[in-house]
Amino acid sequence: MAVLRSYRRFVVVVWQFLPLLWGWLRDRRRFVAFGGSRRVTAEMRRERARILLDALLTLGPTFIKLGQLLSTRPDVLPTEYIEELAELQDRVPPADWAEAQRVIEDELGPVDDVFDAFNRESISGASLGQVYTADVDDQQVAVKVRRPGIESLVEADLRAIRWSIPIVVRFVGQGQAFSLENLADEFAKTIREEMDYSREGRMLTEIRANFADEPDIVIPTVYEEYSSDRVLTMQYIEGTKISDVDTLERRGVDRSQVSETLERAYLQMIIEDGVFHADPHPGNLAVQDDGSIVFYDFGMSGRVDSFIQDKIVEFYVGVANQDIDAILDALIDMGTLSPEADRAVMADVMELAIQDARGENIETYRVQQIVGKVEDTIYEFPLRLPPNLALVLRVATVVEGVCVTLDPEFDFITVATDYLAEQGYREESIRQFAAGTVEEFQAAATSVLRVPPKLERALDKVEREDLYVRADLEDSNRVIDALARRVVLGLVLATSVPTTAFLYVTADVTAAAISGAFTAAVGAALYKTFRRRNGLQASPQFTRQNLRERDGGGDDGGTALARSGSQIEADDAGTATNGD
Repeated sequence: MAVLRSYRRFVVVVWQFLPLLWGWLRDRRRFVAFGGSRRVTAEMRRERARILLDALLTLGPTFIKLGQLLSTRPDVLPTEYIEELAELQDRVPPADWAEAQRVIEDELGPVDDVFDAFNRESISGASLGQVYTADVDDQQVAVKVRRPGIESLVEADLRAIRWSIPIVVRFVGQGQAFSLENLADEFAKTIREEMDYSREGRMLTEIRANFADEPDIVIPTVYEEYSSDRVLTMQYIEGTKISDVDTLERRGVDRSQVSETLERAYLQMIIEDGVFHADPHPGNLAVQDDGSIVFYDFGMSGRVDSFIQDKIVEFYVGVANQDIDAILDALIDMGTLSPEADRAVMADVMELAIQDARGENIETYRVQQIVGKVEDTIYEFPLRLPPNLALVLRVATVVEGVCVTLDPEFDFITVATDYLAEQGYREESIRQFAAGTVEEFQAAATSVLRVPPKLERALDKVEREDLYVRADLEDSNRVIDALARRVVLGLVLATSVPTTAFLYVTADVTAAAISGAFTAAVGAALYKTFRRRNGLQASPQFTRQNLRERDGGGDDGGTALARSGSQIEADDAGTATNGD
């Protein structure tokens, strides 16, 4: 029965995505079966993003969650899609109280016997669960209840998504196909974990213990005796939604300090603790009048292994020292950057990203120049996103977006640099560099002693005419194939032009016409080899500049690279509560 439901959902999913698949197919072949690729404008991408948004909303809770995850994945979708999906709200009508009551009573017992008081009106309704308020031992608590029947729907949808991936990857580039396959695995793991409220309670408790001595970080207490796999009861804490800048300003909260506190909290979670809250959108963060930050909803949380922690530290130290080579090496070691990437081009990209993260103004032509370089590379954009880093990237991008919303001049890198220095990471990197330099010197000294005998043997072989050189030429990007094609077509064209002219002069019109048609075809094929571009088709998204424009500040020339998570929803709600 479950498999049958999955087949039905698969048909519905394919039907909903059919307009997008058809559009992507025509991008590659203008007339579907033949023809060259066509140019896709920003407006076309935006229209398709709206179609995708409508499809996700129509398909229901699982796909709403998928859309939220996609909105943080610039390696999968272009900027226009990211912007549209960033508006996707995880708000669906709450299930009927009678259904929620059955879940609570199946897990804990009769509602009126378990709780001193229980408000039957939910304060938050989302795709996977809904939240109610209640009283326990004269304390107000938030009771999170998993949506009735959601488990079977999610499992059917996950099968449908898994079956759909092989179809979708046929219409996208190699890099996006890599990310989509990882995305499916990541999404399945994430949504199952998010439905397990026992796991959420354990993660919440562990992270709360890590911040026990930090008065600026407030995390609710879990009431374990009132919790289970499908019900989570925790302390109810109110606060002002972190994106409600006007209310924070009226209450005299130092928004710049809040931004710094938030970034430091996540640096500690990821670099030191190895366990982190992975859903820091404004609905899950609130600020109290003393500037302390309240964290809600630990359903999406993750762990970082020690290897990735070390590489993240190396990355941040490289950023702090503005050592582009160290940054690129760390990205390659983590698997987020292809080893075959053009380091010169990626160095330009990283320099621009560092300038933006520091809040510096960047001239538009500079962004366009670097994007042009990326487009001119013969390979696809070499950034990848392995599953073990997906949540970390989500956190980094969304947190930066929240910080910039609070303080448009916030310097993300300076705060990170200060944190690394305080924790001794920068000094440790210097010691490691010094130790590595000593080892390299020792190896060089050994090589100096070993080279002369080897050189003498090589020279002896040269003298005996017995020296052979073997070379393997790697051409993964098919550069030589492209050059060979151009040479062959050029030679054919050079031969066919005079041939056509000769036939025309000798008044053999039919033969001249045939030769002329052949010459034109060869010329068109040669022209196409110079026009074809397989690189990234991208347009820059200016995060800080857009933020100023939304605030009425206009275009001051400051720009930023495309980054997800900076599209922060701006609600007028003045308070935040424990939610899904």
